[in-house]
Amino acid sequence: MLTLTLDRPGVHNAFNAGLIAELQQALHEAEHDKQVRMLVLTGAGRSFSAGADLQWMRSQVEASEDDNRADAQRLANMLCSLNYLPKPTIARVNGHAFGGGVGLVACCDMAIAAEDARFGLTEVRLGLAPAVISPYVLRCIGERQARRWFLTGGRFDAAQARNMGLVHETCTVDSLDHAVEDLVSGILESGPHAVTATKRLIFDSAGTNRQAQEALDSDNARLIAALRVSAEGQEGLTAFLDKRSPAWLSRK
Repeated sequence: MLTLTLDRPGVHNAFNAGLIAELQQALHEAEHDKQVRMLVLTGAGRSFSAGADLQWMRSQVEASEDDNRADAQRLANMLCSLNYLPKPTIARVNGHAFGGGVGLVACCDMAIAAEDARFGLTEVRLGLAPAVISPYVLRCIGERQARRWFLTGGRFDAAQARNMGLVHETCTVDSLDHAVEDLVSGILESGPHAVTATKRLIFDSAGTNRQAQEALDSDNARLIAALRVSAEGQEGLTAFLDKRSPAWLSRK
């Protein structure tokens, strides 16, 4: 078993270009390491992942549409690598997960969350959309729940995440390791080649194989890039960074 820990606790394990690149490389190595039977993903400190890092968001405001598209595509590639890793993956959700952090949870085969964890898909409140993570989250929670949480940008607790299907189980923080060990034990009792074949079978049967996903990723990267450079996206991001309300709130 390989454990990957998002290790930026000072910023709640938020994404930046460096973290995305490191995760992509670690996933590539895990895929080709015959000693790795499964992967556990967790966060350092009290959070799982807060989504986008503030400085990374600032760079998005200043970047061109083409640069934003390339940036979004790198995130999409990493999430795709996690989702289609030919080995079982477990999200050990030790704390809050927002935005891209929710995407990481959704890309794992199994997810166990601490009872006090909170989740959110708040992109629309910045004038954006959860474009790159949307296919994975939508498959977990379904269209009906997505229409509520994607469109309102609201937050929800671990019990709601479990009821929606985003996580399979909740437990106390102190019980997380035990709960993960139970899943690991079950996987180790299964034939490794059979597990890989079954994971591929699931995607093929659901019509969500990697080839289809990569085509969708390209479209979603274009969408989020266009939103980031739009007047509304620029206002939403700038307002967030400046710690003020966006202009559209004055028009309610």
